[in-house]
Amino acid sequence: MALSPCFSAIPNTTFGDAMSEASRREVTERDVFVSRAFAAPRDIVWRFWTKPELLASWFGPEGVTVPIESVTVDLVEDGRWELSMVDDSTGAANPIRGRIVSFQEPEYLEIRMKAKTAAGEVDDIILRLEFHDHGERTRMTLHQGPFTDEIRDMTLAGWVLSFAKLDTILERYSA
Repeated sequence: MALSPCFSAIPNTTFGDAMSEASRREVTERDVFVSRAFAAPRDIVWRFWTKPELLASWFGPEGVTVPIESVTVDLVEDGRWELSMVDDSTGAANPIRGRIVSFQEPEYLEIRMKAKTAAGEVDDIILRLEFHDHGERTRMTLHQGPFTDEIRDMTLAGWVLSFAKLDTILERYSA
């Protein structure tokens, strides 16, 4: 089965049954929505979001490093999910601080976060991730927001570049 990426800032969709009614919300023009396939089983893709050393290996576009010592993933409800992206050319750090709202391993992860970005600070952003099992492949859906238009577009571009890094790492990881 061929699974291709779908990137959009404004789809006409809602998320499915993996989310609670309280956290389910329609995607709006202020949100980022990505539906994307990875060439790795679901449990491996899940680990790349929840294991600090694996998260640090791919998070952020080229030219950005995530120091392993900046990463905290406390996989419990209200646990910390934190990291800092460091611009390799300037050394500027952009911290992301989050709390895990809910999760169902290895299917669903929801994080409420705030971040310092090049375009300013964002607060009370919800990141929802669903991991769909397709055997040796995983379809992941990401829903994040709300954002201003500028930060939404910057965030979408960042995810596209980050996922390209993750693709490369997963190819080596599963080889």
